[in-house]
Amino acid sequence: MDLKADRLATPDEIRCFHDNGHVAVRGLASADEVAEFAPTILGAADLFAWNRDVPLEKQRTYDRAFHQAIGLCWHDDVIRRFVFAARFARVAAELLGVDGVRLYHDQALVKRAGGGPTPWHQDAYYWPVDGGSAITMWMAMADIPADAGSMVFADGTHHRGDLRGPAISDESEDRFAALVVDEALPTSTHGAMAAGDATFHAGWTLHSAGPNPTGADRPAMTVIYVADGTTIIEPERDEQRLDLALYLPDAAPGDAAATHRNPLLWGSGNPEPAP
Repeated sequence: MDLKADRLATPDEIRCFHDNGHVAVRGLASADEVAEFAPTILGAADLFAWNRDVPLEKQRTYDRAFHQAIGLCWHDDVIRRFVFAARFARVAAELLGVDGVRLYHDQALVKRAGGGPTPWHQDAYYWPVDGGSAITMWMAMADIPADAGSMVFADGTHHRGDLRGPAISDESEDRFAALVVDEALPTSTHGAMAAGDATFHAGWTLHSAGPNPTGADRPAMTVIYVADGTTIIEPERDEQRLDLALYLPDAAPGDAAATHRNPLLWGSGNPEPAP
């Protein structure tokens, strides 16, 4: 099944993303389309998640939040077709307001039944690129009820840039939860998600997610995009240095974020062919 670029971001979706730093795009993929890809994606996620064999009660806060498997598109052609989908990349580019986007990396995030909350954090804390030039798509791989760990966003925080908080941890939860309360920051959640519904959020949008007290996993697949032409910045912290080595191999600060691992997925002309 070909996920063609047959869906445009609506003016309301673009406005919501610009104002709030996040937006829900309902029905970005159909249930049938998700059903074609989900078994392969979730099978690979289970195989490659580093904490798959550790009981939840023995895991650290980060790992209790979700089982995470990164770079699945490089292991399987089916997953690559999903991650490289022009439909998703086109919406990402339109929300960012850029002519084209490249792949940064993909990751499956499966919040297990009984899994813990995801602490407040900013994704761009980890990235050796300007957080304003990157966007994350989070797509439900099954129908997900609102009480199974829906994401919560602090509206408009992407306009504030780097809030200088720590990595995802108990410390980031304490620091940013206090910020939300002390500054009375408005928050939003998009609630229940049907298979194929997606959220997009900006790199600096502060967000979290509740625990999953249900008896079913909360499966999601994410793709992080960077605007075509984005330049790599000088890393300030070890997390950025690790990301630079993993997702921008053989590149250095000042180079374009356009290595062989960062193909153009949507552009104003014809996208580069998927390798």
